[in-house]
Amino acid sequence: MASNEIRSMVIAAAAACEDKKGEDTRILELDPVDSGFTDFFLITSGTNERQTQAIADEVELRLKREFGTYPNSVEGRRQGEWILLDYVDFVVHVFLAERRSYYDIERLRKSARSVDLEELKATLTRKTLAARKKSAAKKSPLPAAKKAAKAPAKRAKKKAPAKRVSKP
Repeated sequence: MASNEIRSMVIAAAAACEDKKGEDTRILELDPVDSGFTDFFLITSGTNERQTQAIADEVELRLKREFGTYPNSVEGRRQGEWILLDYVDFVVHVFLAERRSYYDIERLRKSARSVDLEELKATLTRKTLAARKKSAAKKSPLPAAKKAAKAPAKRAKKKAPAKRVSKP
């Protein structure tokens, strides 16, 4: 099961793709039984090699800036036809449109569930709120009366000025 941080990184990577005009950006949540190596595929397309490289660069920059994370490996950047950024828990695929249709990795991952970006954000929000509620329940605050009785107010005592002793 993917953590909230992983979901946040996938959302940030998808936003980077959209900012660089990536086309037909899709997020696939992979079945853990079918694919034990990663939780998500993020797939997007560019119209030319420069655009695919710009998309990949933006994904890397944003994840580095916002999460302090770097891809475990990067493949295909120089050619720009299919750039793969492997972040272990999710993999970003940036394709030229014709390469994407040729390899059709969405079809190869039939057991994967297509996740809408808004759905991913909503899931992240629900999980975050649930975690906050659990945390708040564990830290039940003491009533105000008990707090006051437990910690009496301390007052600073004034020190008397030091006396000077004169030598005869």
